[in-house]
Amino acid sequence: MGSGPVRWLVNAGFNRRSRRRAAAVASLRVARVQERTLRDLVRVGRDTRFGRDHEFRRIDGIAAYRAAVPLRTYEALWNDYLRDRYPVLEDLTWPGRIPYFALTSGTTQGATKYIPVSRAMVASNRRAAETMLAFHVAARGSSRLFRGRMFFLGGTTKLEEPAPGVRQGDLSGIAALEVEPAARAYTYPPLDLALESDWDRKLSRLAERSVRERITLVGGVPSWLLMLFRRVLKIGGKSTIGEIWPDLELVVHGGVKFDPYAESFRRILGRPDIRLQDAYACSEGFVAFGDPATGHLRLALDHGIFYEFVPVEELDSPSPVRHWLGDVQPGVNYAIVVTTCAGLWGHVIGDTLRFESVDPPLITFTGRTRYTLSAFGEHLINEEVEGAIATASLACKTAVGDWHVGPVFRGTPGFHQYVVEFQGAGPDPVEFRRRLDADLSRRNADYLAHRAEKVGLPLPALLVARPGSFESWMRDRGKLGGQNKVPRMDATGKLTADLVEYLHGRDLVDREIAAG
Repeated sequence: MGSGPVRWLVNAGFNRRSRRRAAAVASLRVARVQERTLRDLVRVGRDTRFGRDHEFRRIDGIAAYRAAVPLRTYEALWNDYLRDRYPVLEDLTWPGRIPYFALTSGTTQGATKYIPVSRAMVASNRRAAETMLAFHVAARGSSRLFRGRMFFLGGTTKLEEPAPGVRQGDLSGIAALEVEPAARAYTYPPLDLALESDWDRKLSRLAERSVRERITLVGGVPSWLLMLFRRVLKIGGKSTIGEIWPDLELVVHGGVKFDPYAESFRRILGRPDIRLQDAYACSEGFVAFGDPATGHLRLALDHGIFYEFVPVEELDSPSPVRHWLGDVQPGVNYAIVVTTCAGLWGHVIGDTLRFESVDPPLITFTGRTRYTLSAFGEHLINEEVEGAIATASLACKTAVGDWHVGPVFRGTPGFHQYVVEFQGAGPDPVEFRRRLDADLSRRNADYLAHRAEKVGLPLPALLVARPGSFESWMRDRGKLGGQNKVPRMDATGKLTADLVEYLHGRDLVDREIAAG
């Protein structure tokens, strides 16, 4: 691992650079940086097939870019450009050959997506991650991240090779492979463990070996981190993670909204000085990170991504209005659009956000464009349900492990079915449901109207699942580990019905109360 003096010097050097980087980012002129980013991307991509098709040589600014390049979903990009040339994409939407594909089906039931990851995008992700750590160091003042090892809980580095020189798999596995050799002594797990593809075996091996390491940072999807922590506690024979890893100072979480998990993490970590850090990194790029000063997400500006924002209600219109950081407004629910150094141009990634501040660019992640619950006209969005789950948990003095909700089209007009797995014994389900319903009614006038009319939605049904139920379900669906996340909301009700049937069939139902 390297000697103590060497680690001290490396840590001191990183801290100095981090403070300079954080100060430089804080002084950036937001609109100017983004305008320059777009010009650079268009210049680099002008001789690709996409660049020729869209006459990049004639583009001289943001307005011209919008006129030349329409918005595209992944499905449109796949059909228009990727399908016929996959897996060898060479000078197609980005110069050179694309070396990686990040495989993802998102958090819905859609088919696998093959998201191009260029060498420039690998560097972009690394730069954004370093900026995130720089803000942590600048806020903490006495960080010792490089005095130990930073533990990134991700997918296997054993990637498929669909063509010579082209590999595909979980984005976290790609990132682990791309760790610079000089940095490997400061990261965990080592390559022999990162290669493990069996998630259960990998978690056990990671836990067994990590209790002997000086872990300063741990990062991953919240549900998988909790699973890891439970195994670490069992092996280490302690009651909190803070006791096993006394040098732990930062937990980086991402992939899902964290609020419902917050109490579980506070309990299992056991030390208030361990900072919880949000990271908004998706297969399309590293978008934002938690700002220590405000608690909001801060857009990563200067690393090869140009951002646009479309009001959600306009997204499906023939000519949606496209905003950028020069003219967005706080308080509007936007769908985010990215143009990236991996050859995604005007790409609708399917996430929604709201600006809290434009300069600095601070945002709140509000959900997915397809993550809405409005089977009966109630118009609930992901952010509202996440918030209500967190509020009910706090009021009932409990901690949620995982959860899911979807409609059931039975009765007049039907009802919402919640499936919740709590940490520990869990609360009185009747009280939890009452608190949840009351908070949703407070947050959303449409939901309140449908509930108050007495002829619409009844109180939702609530199924309390036994501990480990979601883990079992995800395992049997082949979705365990890595960047896979439990699907939160199901507009169709089909996935919800599958989950409820699965839990009943395997005797994983702890308690259940019907709708009404």
